[in-house]
Amino acid sequence: MKARITVYPKPSVLDPQGQAIAQSLRGHGHPQILDVRQGKIFEIELPPEKSRSEAEQEVEAIAHEVLANPVIEEYRVEILD
Repeated sequence: MKARITVYPKPSVLDPQGQAIAQSLRGHGHPQILDVRQGKIFEIELPPEKSRSEAEQEVEAIAHEVLANPVIEEYRVEILD
């Protein structure tokens, strides 16, 4: 079983890296790009015998306690079958 955690800045937090990417895209002929938010993706492999609910609980804890800074970042957890 695999899990995917996507971490990205909260909307209220400035994202200078995303702004630089958006500006670069506009400079490369994509003027319709209004905004870019840059984040991180983590894929975690879990033992196949772990139940889906156990996996969700563990990955949620990992995301909240280790991979994301809940003060300035949001995250999304997906369990991939």
